[in-house]
Amino acid sequence: MAHSVCGALCEPRHDLRHAWSQNRRSYLRRCDSHARIPLLWLVVIDAQTLSGPIDIAAIRNVRRWSPGACVWCGDDNAVEMFRNEPRCGTCREKESVIDEARRFLGMYGLRPLGGTLQSDDDEEREHRVNARDARRELNEMKLAELPDPAAVRKALRPRAASVVSEPRSTAHSGTSSASASTRPSTSRTSATPPVAPVRTDAVDVAALESRVTGLLDQLSAIDAQMNLIGEPAGLAARARISDLEKQRATVLRTLAALEKARIAAGQ
Repeated sequence: MAHSVCGALCEPRHDLRHAWSQNRRSYLRRCDSHARIPLLWLVVIDAQTLSGPIDIAAIRNVRRWSPGACVWCGDDNAVEMFRNEPRCGTCREKESVIDEARRFLGMYGLRPLGGTLQSDDDEEREHRVNARDARRELNEMKLAELPDPAAVRKALRPRAASVVSEPRSTAHSGTSSASASTRPSTSRTSATPPVAPVRTDAVDVAALESRVTGLLDQLSAIDAQMNLIGEPAGLAARARISDLEKQRATVLRTLAALEKARIAAGQ
């Protein structure tokens, strides 16, 4: 009994340190099969994580504004001043479409541009649709971060920026000569008479008459539909009469605005 207990106490223990020191190869073979499964799972998870496409080109080609480029989209093609800002040809074209739609709606006293395309005739709807498409394209071309207005003004006046960055002593020495040279030019500029502004919102009388004729035809069609319905007997008929009355009121307001425009054009 004592011998068996002593043998049990003296028997080598199969712990990690004993297996590693006594039989290293058998321990590695025994642990290798158990350690392989977690590694495979890690590989699968990593593959799923990296399966999504990463657009490196889109990250590197983020559009940013640079001096001399358009302040809205960053393009440097056909850049000219538009509303005291450098804008490219595409942006100026889209802005002109929106301005034309606003001028048309304002000239005839129509509802301003907004989220709805409800119109009285095809010409008004065409202007609203064109303005909506132009605004959508401008929003798609817009830079992620618009430039600082101060940086834009500095880029437009490089000579002024360089003068400001010069030492104070140099600027002070050139003050007297600069003031002497600018006095004659100031006097000559003040003597030049101002140029009279040119009216660009002249009303086309022929287009005005054509639009009035179309609205009168539309008014006649609305009156004919109201006479056809007669006295509304049901809920649907009342709703239809209410809709026709709203259309008739809109046409009458438009005709009144066109009459004001015709009188203003005659004056």
